[in-house]
Amino acid sequence: MVVGLLLVDLILGSGHSLKEKRSVLLSLIKKLQNQFNISIAEVNYQDLWQRSQLAVVCVNTEWQAVERILQRIVAVIQSDPRCTLLNSEFRKIY
Repeated sequence: MVVGLLLVDLILGSGHSLKEKRSVLLSLIKKLQNQFNISIAEVNYQDLWQRSQLAVVCVNTEWQAVERILQRIVAVIQSDPRCTLLNSEFRKIY
């Protein structure tokens, strides 16, 4: 069993309040959860309306499969016009 962690730092440019930020993030999180079998949560910058850090966790039997899924998730996030990806970091947890 392999556990992969993806940390993504985002700028959310369209919103002007925490309510708008949460709406965008909830939409993005649901889209990713529906498309991939992952767990995802906002883990940093909860009180800043233009910033966010998401943690994505994926489990599989092989690291290559986990890495492919996490790379596809990064591509989906990059294609979303509501946010700008600042940084992404892959970690092999187990």
